[in-house]
Amino acid sequence: MKNTSEHRRFKPAQRAGASGSGNSLRLARFLASAGIASRRDCEELIRQGKVQVNDKVVLSPAINVDPDVDLVKFEDKLLQIEKKVYLLLNKPPGFTCSASDPFAKRLVYELVPKKFGRLFSVGRLDRESEGLLILTNDGDFSQALSHPSRQVPRRYLVACEGYFTSAKRRRMLEGIRDQGELLQATSVQQRGHFKGHAELEIALSSGKKREIRRLCKALDLEVTSLQRIAFGSIELGNLPTGRWRLLDAAEAKPLTQPGKKPEPSHRY
Repeated sequence: MKNTSEHRRFKPAQRAGASGSGNSLRLARFLASAGIASRRDCEELIRQGKVQVNDKVVLSPAINVDPDVDLVKFEDKLLQIEKKVYLLLNKPPGFTCSASDPFAKRLVYELVPKKFGRLFSVGRLDRESEGLLILTNDGDFSQALSHPSRQVPRRYLVACEGYFTSAKRRRMLEGIRDQGELLQATSVQQRGHFKGHAELEIALSSGKKREIRRLCKALDLEVTSLQRIAFGSIELGNLPTGRWRLLDAAEAKPLTQPGKKPEPSHRY
């Protein structure tokens, strides 16, 4: 009886990868290295039948390929491992962090040269927020920074309307439940205030959707501007709004090293 198991059908390609140049790696990791998406998202794309190896559709992520031997295609496009790119962008308000969005007027990817190919953001800033945004084609890097267990600190400057008190600061630090999630700041500093208005510096260790806006709303504070100024050891510094610069490996890689807590950079 013919075995139709995806794993068995792909066995010849597995042998090719294993007996090639010695660069065998998991298929999802190869896709991530080619700039398709994060490794986790690439596993789902494989299951959806969007990936071919040696002209055969593969449905299991549990496959090894050798980039020097095997031909890998995504949606019929031949892939190659790209040179890793890490960009720091000072995102202006009004731009959406999405590769495509029919409802968005402007996308952050319009602000960087097309020569870098397909990029995706490490975490997101909502449309009206601004500041530090990391763009990369390194799926493993993105996934490592975004994983909740890493708890990479992010710092924000927040202007809000309403009365800010020590009691509200304490509640931010203790955490507030909203929609089944714990919203919690790791530090809150008041940088300026006058009657009915406050300027705060808030740090988080996670990237929940619209976390600061939801946290403030729960305390009757209306956010009027929100700017991310640091992501781990990377700081925005004096990079102008709408401009970008390359991050080198010495800046980017320490963010993902296990067992190390990223320290604020004083480069600027």
